[in-house]
Amino acid sequence: MAGSSSSSKKNSHDIDERQAFDETRTGVKGLVENGITKVPRIFIQPPYDSLTKPESFNLELKFPLIDLENIDQSITRKEVICKIREASSTWGFFQVVNHGIPLSVMEQMLERTRKFYEQEPDERKKWYTRDTSKRVVYNSNFDLYNAPSANWRDTLYCQIAPDLPKREELPEICSDIMIEYTEHVLKLGRTLFQLISDALGLKINHLEEMNCAEGLAMLCHYYPECPQSELTLGTSPHTDRDFLTVLLNDDVSGLQVLHQNQWVDIPPMPGALVINIGDLLQEISNDRFLSASHRVLVNNVKPRVSVACFFNGDPKTFTTVAYGPIPELLSEDNPPKYRFTTIGEYVNVYNAKGLDGTSALAHFWL
Repeated sequence: MAGSSSSSKKNSHDIDERQAFDETRTGVKGLVENGITKVPRIFIQPPYDSLTKPESFNLELKFPLIDLENIDQSITRKEVICKIREASSTWGFFQVVNHGIPLSVMEQMLERTRKFYEQEPDERKKWYTRDTSKRVVYNSNFDLYNAPSANWRDTLYCQIAPDLPKREELPEICSDIMIEYTEHVLKLGRTLFQLISDALGLKINHLEEMNCAEGLAMLCHYYPECPQSELTLGTSPHTDRDFLTVLLNDDVSGLQVLHQNQWVDIPPMPGALVINIGDLLQEISNDRFLSASHRVLVNNVKPRVSVACFFNGDPKTFTTVAYGPIPELLSEDNPPKYRFTTIGEYVNVYNAKGLDGTSALAHFWL
């Protein structure tokens, strides 16, 4: 009983600290702006097994890179589909180049994201909220009150498609580029889902007809420089709760994927985009394709910026349409591994769990 009381007091104190941080409404960037020299206790990471896995120094582990140029040519397309099948079933991640999004658009998207966070604190505060019903949500750690430890990261979130917001609904400093970049990502997404459908042995439009490419959430992340970067993480080990993620990174290292029980760096590459399989695609593929755990390290030198676009299905059907293993991928030797679930149910389980180093897919095993 004494242990329980002590734990309760500790938890209460921890919640008070998280609430005090939240009430500043300026996020981790605000801590840095105020000249913090030590990482607050709520950000210090517990000793997860998944955090202590060794980093890879195996030079033979080359992160998959796929060139999408000339994919309308049959020979090239077959080669690309084979590479996507191999990368999606082993890594769950790959990079793409010659994807059709102009470098100038990518650079401007990153620069405007950076400028949003480098505005005066009072300008950022206008958008700070935990009301997820709002079109735009800026805060620090969506799971601030649930996760074992907070992450050294701030996020600007917008459910940006299928119904594009009006420019006045978005922060003025980045509104135009958010819409322009989204239009490019939606086009790329349709191409990727066709290639992935083909890689699964399905008809080319199968995943599109399941509305996998219909909705898009944009998350603009800012990872400030950290005075004690060895004590915390920009993002804890996690998998993504969507069908597919298109990730735009700046030139600062930090993103790692768990591969063969080792943390492997995903090297920044100018003009490249990182693509990863999400939980919902692992579920409907019945584990043919892998939603891999990944994390983000921070550093004490310079901030890191990234823009993640989540293909998360049509919001209008989040609570009405159930997803499960695709029948065409099943057989007597490969029975369904997951029960059917709506996207809404999956997101609720994921958010309640927070980024605790485990996959929410385990809740849906048969």
